[in-house]
Amino acid sequence: MTDDERYMLMALAEADKAFEAGEVPVGCVIVCEGRVTGRGHNLTETLQDVTAHAEIQAITAAAQTLGGKYLTKCTLYVTVEPCVMCAGAIGWAQVERLVFGTDDPKRGYQTYAPKALHPKCKVTKGVKEDECRDRMRTFFEKHR
Repeated sequence: MTDDERYMLMALAEADKAFEAGEVPVGCVIVCEGRVTGRGHNLTETLQDVTAHAEIQAITAAAQTLGGKYLTKCTLYVTVEPCVMCAGAIGWAQVERLVFGTDDPKRGYQTYAPKALHPKCKVTKGVKEDECRDRMRTFFEKHR
């Protein structure tokens, strides 16, 4: 198992927490120099806050852990392609690398804001893609 797969499994565990709480099952883990510095899952329903996405929760936690707003040596793992808002936050935080599981053709940044990330951010997609996509499919089949 690669490091990317291992950390994506952690992000999937976060997504499962969201699913159990009735939230859209997106999970995120931020890793800096081999150490998990932030975790998060969607909390938009729980907090009644449209900005409480998994990535935002994890970025806030990582910044607090590291003692600064820039995550220049970090990799952000998220189960679903970030939305425009989250891609902007990832860009502002200067995350070095983004790894996501499955595309989001309806809301993803690649369609609406492909330049939102920091210019130096490297992107890897499709890690544990089937598992990430299945979580979303199962949730929406159950809730719609």
